[in-house]
Amino acid sequence: MHEPPSDLVCSARGCTGAADFGLQWNNPSLHTPERRKTWLACAGHREHLSQFLATRGFLREVVEVGRSRA
Repeated sequence: MHEPPSDLVCSARGCTGAADFGLQWNNPSLHTPERRKTWLACAGHREHLSQFLATRGFLREVVEVGRSRA
């Protein structure tokens, strides 16, 4: 099973859990379409953080930590 490095911590406020997912997003009013920023999420906060970004139209993709796009 994949274990992320211990220095990758969930971006949810107050969470110290290891990040399992990268939520790639951008704000279309500030960033070019190809620009991606990343929040990290543990399994417990993935849905909450994804919904927060999606509600604002910012969420572009969710990827597992340690996996890169080809």
